[in-house]
Amino acid sequence: MSSGPASLGDFNTPLSVWRVAGLSVVVGACAAVVSLLLLDLIGLITHVAYYGQLGLSLVQPTTSHFGAWTVAIPVVGGLIIGGMAYWGSERIRGHGIPEAMETILINGSKMEPRLAILKPISSAISIGSGGPFGAEGPIILTGGAVGSVLSQFVKLTAIERRTLLVAGACAGMAGVFGTPVAATLFGVELLVFEWKPRTVVPIGISVAVAEMIRQALAAHGLIHPAPLFPMASQSSFSTLGVASAVLVGLASASFAWVLTTAVYKFEDLFKKIPVHWALWPAIGGLVIGVGGLVDQRALGVGYSSIGDELAGRIAIGGLLLLLVVKLIIWSFSLGSGTSGGILAPLLIIGAALGGIMAPVLPGGSSASWALVGMAATLSGVTRSPFTSVIFAFELTGDSNSLLPLLVAAMVSHLISTIILKRSILTEKVARRGFHVVREYAVEPLEALLVKEVMRKDILTVDSDFNADHLAEVIRSSQRFNGQRIYPVVDEFGSLKGVIAGEDVVGLNHADLEKRVEEIMIQPRVVAYVEETLRSLADRMAEREVAAAPVVEMDSGRRVLRGVITDFDILRSRQRQLLEERYRERVLGANGRRATQLDLELQ
Repeated sequence: MSSGPASLGDFNTPLSVWRVAGLSVVVGACAAVVSLLLLDLIGLITHVAYYGQLGLSLVQPTTSHFGAWTVAIPVVGGLIIGGMAYWGSERIRGHGIPEAMETILINGSKMEPRLAILKPISSAISIGSGGPFGAEGPIILTGGAVGSVLSQFVKLTAIERRTLLVAGACAGMAGVFGTPVAATLFGVELLVFEWKPRTVVPIGISVAVAEMIRQALAAHGLIHPAPLFPMASQSSFSTLGVASAVLVGLASASFAWVLTTAVYKFEDLFKKIPVHWALWPAIGGLVIGVGGLVDQRALGVGYSSIGDELAGRIAIGGLLLLLVVKLIIWSFSLGSGTSGGILAPLLIIGAALGGIMAPVLPGGSSASWALVGMAATLSGVTRSPFTSVIFAFELTGDSNSLLPLLVAAMVSHLISTIILKRSILTEKVARRGFHVVREYAVEPLEALLVKEVMRKDILTVDSDFNADHLAEVIRSSQRFNGQRIYPVVDEFGSLKGVIAGEDVVGLNHADLEKRVEEIMIQPRVVAYVEETLRSLADRMAEREVAAAPVVEMDSGRRVLRGVITDFDILRSRQRQLLEERYRERVLGANGRRATQLDLELQ
């Protein structure tokens, strides 16, 4: 065993991480190719549906070719998606990220192989027929499906499958947007539910592979190079302008509540409609078509609209119209259960919000405030502030906006967590009966050692005791009556075995005549004074043991130091509770240390 805290590391990284890292290279390459093919498929369907021609580039849906008849295009798309969900897999419905979360939390990160085919096709039909969605959500689920399916052909743990699922999801996001750092942070903040080298490193490798493939294709002119939305000029914010980012954060958090509430209100509304759910996407498509007649910029994936917003090419009236129409058709159609992502719509809505606020905000242009609004809205809706800041930076390359981006994103994140119990992503998981916790912290079990919580005042037994003598000692002493196990030691204090208290009480008359050495057993788990509670808890859980003797190694002997139980391990939580709730004034007004009377318990 370890010789103390000096031998313990900051991280516990298993050697199996090398195997997962190697697989993540394959996952990253596959996810990048799939994501780029999906973009081509979206472009093809958009060209055919709205322009009546063949083409692979991403274009904005238009009403100029077919006029009012374009209303029928998203309706037909909705009918096709409903049929695919009904006859193929109902799991293609939705925007992808909650489905990925559910697979991780519930299904051991095992995705159905058919999802890797059905989800991108249904999403391409949805977006290509005018659906106001982004490609990133479906790509995240599709990339996750690629990672999950590949991992199921190899003998891996559920944690390792989860890592490859998230690696594929993040690689897909990087393949679409060219934002490798934001994509990696996205996986950590939203999907992987931990921050450990065993998961972060393979995710980063997978994303790097996807980005290298993207850069190689961009160098040959096959796809748009990063940044996707380069700012014409670097933003410049005064000190007052940076402080004003707080107002954008507040407004974005309020809008996060509006967006989340709208989506699930419409979802509840659809459940009351006496029509089979397979027809709901067609109803959503009708609203999309009508919204497109009002403002065609609200249709489709909307990358050109984002570019116009960040270039300051849309007037205030146009931004307001785009915000309202996009909000209505996006939340209504998403509530209908069609297939599509949420990131691009949030970018459009957030940029419109920032641009609308720009005239009353000092120290920045309309374009720069659109960028800040974009990041703040994304942060408030998804509860992923770091992803939002870096995402906005990598999409535009505007380094001068980092400080106001950080301020607005953090304010939006804070207010959103106060006014909303769950995000738009976790609400769907909660509605299916599962709870998602996204607060990461170092567990007390990881930080505390056995010696800090073990019981030292215990009854030990000499090996030459008779069983009846031990039983009498236990009965006559209230002090040791609740002790679960009684360690048996030799004359040097070394552990020889243990006797369970319940076994002593249940001894028959013949066994009471025996010596303790004859009825003792070897402990199934032995704790060591210098090991962490996490290490011990894992062994006790694995072997279903509720109590263990604590020893210290000395010249090859196991010298008894105490006993620890599962309840003692739970007591480790007391320290964290004290740190969270116990308030004290350390220094008084005169600079001297405060007295105990100054302490306040929350």
